[in-house]
Formats: sequence, structure tokens, C-alpha cells
Amino acid sequence: MYLDNELSESAERDLLLEIKSNPAYLKVLSQEKSFRDFIKSKIHRRKPSPALIQSIKEKIRIAPA
Repeated sequence: MYLDNELSESAERDLLLEIKSNPAYLKVLSQEKSFRDFIKSKIHRRKPSPALIQSIKEKIRIAPA
């Protein structure tokens, strides 16, 4: 949640204090950040085919009975 900026100010403050007192937490946080950076930079998302997009649009238009 910290890396996603979803912590409240007090929770973020508590986490940062905990990280200061326990270097193992800093290591885990660094590993998670590195993993996220790797995914963002090295993993490429394939674009869906036009046929798939059209199929989804058609299914959305059909009202359930």
C-alpha cells in the first residue's frame, strides 16, 4: 500500500518509523520496488485483437433476458 500511495499519513509515518528500526523491512521494500520497476520496464502487454474487442462489444450490447 505504501508503494501505491494508499496509506493514510499516520500509517505511512508508522511504517517509516518501523523501517528505520528494522533494516529487514527496508530490504523487503526495496525488493518490491525493484520488482515493480522490472515489470513496468521489461514486460510488454499485448494489445487485444480487433476481433476480440468487437466480440466483447457485441456481448455488452446484448441485454440479458
